[in-house]
Formats: sequence, C-alpha cells, structure tokens
Amino acid sequence: MNKAILIGNLTRDPDSRTTANGIAVCTFSIAINRRFTTQSGEKQADFIPIVCWRGLAENCSKYLRKGSKVAVIGAIQTRTYEAQDGSKRYVTEVVADEVQFLDRANQEGGNASAGNTQTPSMDPSEIEGFTTVEDDGLPF
Repeated sequence: MNKAILIGNLTRDPDSRTTANGIAVCTFSIAINRRFTTQSGEKQADFIPIVCWRGLAENCSKYLRKGSKVAVIGAIQTRTYEAQDGSKRYVTEVVADEVQFLDRANQEGGNASAGNTQTPSMDPSEIEGFTTVEDDGLPF
C-alpha cells in the first residue's frame, strides 16, 4: 500500500502549467513541522513536494497561495532524470489524489478555498434535507 496523508503549509505560490496534451499540472511544496525540537530548542520542518493533475491542479492553482494550510492525500512517487550536466537526479514527491483546503475563506491574506467556504450561521432546520436527531436516537 502506498498512501501518504500530510498536513502543512505551502512554502510558495503553486506553479501551474499544462502538458503538450493540454493536461493541467500544478506543483507546490508544503512545510510540515516535526513533533520534536532539537536539543537547542529549535523546531524543524520537512519540505514535501506535491504534484496535482487535471481538475485538482486547476483548483489548487486557483485557490492556494503561499502560507495556505492544506491536507494532502496521495501516493509517494520516486523518479529519476538526467540533468543538463549529465548527472543523474532522483526526485521523491507526493502525487495528490485529494487536497483539502484548510484555511477559511476570506481569511487574512484573502485566501479562498473551494468547497471550504464560510457559511452564514443559520438554523439547521432551514437547510434542505437536514433532519434534527436527538442524541438518544443515535445507535452509538
């Protein structure tokens, strides 16, 4: 099984482009703080490169900015290529299947996130298809 689940903040604005076949691709890196500090008390972070394709790439490019908090679910991929100087380079990255935008819409900095926008507060009974259930009626 190859599944990575990560939560972190973008280290820079996403880089988007399209392939020769017209497929959208978006790349960005997220910084993830480690649980523990160094002996000197400094926090350390890992910087993980993320790749998104097609519609997910378009949404990430449109709504994410440097500093945005995201949750990414995907697969770890390694690949090699030959650099211009002839040396062999290795790349490890996460190919995203899902990206959840964790910032609230219209938060400081103007970040917006599709599917995660603020909803004005209202009575739950006003929402179509919503049924109020008493706790005593739950099977767990």
